[in-house]
Parts: sequence; C-alpha cells; structure tokens
Amino acid sequence: MRDPGAGFSYLINGQRWVVRHGRWLGIGLIPGLITLVVYAGALVALAYGADDLADWATPFADDWSSPWLGLLRNTLTVLVFAFGLFLAVITFTAVTLLVGQPFYEALSEEVDRAEGGEAPESGLPLWRELWISARDSVRILVRVALYGVLLFAFGFVPVAGQTVVPLIGFCVTGYFLAEELTAVALQRRGLVLKDRLVLLRGRKLLILGFGVPLGLAFLVPFVAVFLMPGAVAGATLLARELVGDDAESDDDGPDGDGSDGEGTPAFSPPSALGD
Repeated sequence: MRDPGAGFSYLINGQRWVVRHGRWLGIGLIPGLITLVVYAGALVALAYGADDLADWATPFADDWSSPWLGLLRNTLTVLVFAFGLFLAVITFTAVTLLVGQPFYEALSEEVDRAEGGEAPESGLPLWRELWISARDSVRILVRVALYGVLLFAFGFVPVAGQTVVPLIGFCVTGYFLAEELTAVALQRRGLVLKDRLVLLRGRKLLILGFGVPLGLAFLVPFVAVFLMPGAVAGATLLARELVGDDAESDDDGPDGDGSDGEGTPAFSPPSALGD
C-alpha cells in the first residue's frame, strides 16, 4: 500500500481501534486533556497580558497622537496573541506525546499485541525515553520552523503564495506530524530519528495520506484531544507497515521469505535507540 488513500485508511482504522477498545480510548485521552488545560491557561494569561506586553515593547510611541498609538499597540496585541496561538497549534502534539509517553507507549504496545506478532520494547528507563522524545521533538520543531520561514517568504510571491505555498505548508505539517506519531512505535523498534526520517522518506505518499488530513483536523484543539488516542493507534498500524511487521505476522509474507510481498525485505534498523 503506497498511496495517500492507504495512509488515510490507517488513520481511520486507528480511530476504529480505540473505539472498539474503549478502555484505551479513555486512557489515551488523559494526556491530551492535561495538555489542553495547561495550554488553555497559558492562552488566557496571554490574552490578558498581551496589551501590557505591547505597551512595554513600544515605549517610543508613548507620545504618539490618536489614532496612531492605539492602532500600533492594538495591532501588536493581536499579533502577539496570534503568534501564541500558532505556537500552541504546532507544539500541541509534541507536548501531548511527551506528557503522555507512558500512556501512549502502553497503547501502542497493545495495538501491536492485538494485531499479532511481538510488541517490541525499547528496554530503556522512562527518564531516558522522555529525554529522547523531548530531544527529537525539538529537532523536528526546528525543521518545521525552518520550513515555516521559507514558506512565509515565498508567501509573498503573487498567485503561488496564495495557492501553492499553503498546500505545501499542509504537506510539511502532515509529514512531520506523522513522524512524531509513528515515533512512539518506531522508537520501541530501535529506530533513532535519522533512521525514522529515512524510512518515512521512502513512503512519502503513504505518510502524507495519514498526516495531512490529521493535521487539518488538529487545527481545532478540542478535536486534537479526542483524535490523539486513535492517531497513536493508527500510527502504530502505519509503523507496522513501514517496518514490515504486517508481512511477518502473515506467515512471513506471501512469498514465505520474510519479504513484504513485493520482493522487499522487512526493514531492520541500522542503529540502536541508545546510540
């Protein structure tokens, strides 16, 4: 399965999986709700303090006459809050995954068991897993920020900036969102960030089919909370496809030689998680 439709099917199947296993849906909601409460509190505080921040940042305008003083500071207030909201949207998944590391690890392992075959474990202590997840999330966010700067610059190009650039932006967001979610299952299989990115680049259409519609849904914070458990379950199913676990669980693939049915050997990680 190598097309966007197949990737989207993993997203849907993940939501179906957690609905059929209601206990895991409830467990998977806990980290998202915790993160939502923290983010909501931070955004409320920012909404109340944005005007004070705008006043502090523009002392040079104290003597400006009306309406220029109000126009400058009101515009800056709106921009400060909009920037805070943007940061909340792009970091929500990474922070939720970090907060919910033990929950989502357990959910991902249960999906592996339910789908047949082994449920790999990293064998690392929790603090080490949290450190690796936080470090990798920062690396991913840096990449997203660099793409964001480039896309923002190209956004000023007539026509293309209003059509092609937003489309590319959604693809970039979806791609890295899929990376963050599949990392839960792939880290347990011993793949470091570099290896995961190589693996995902080889199946771009599949990854985009999973990540882009999910990224669009995640623009609504409340929706993101309720979709997170199913997204982790779907990403685990997707990870099994990427590394060839599905082929192995089906009697070592149609050819019985450990291949994925297309003459391609199941993926084996070139480096260990602790490297």
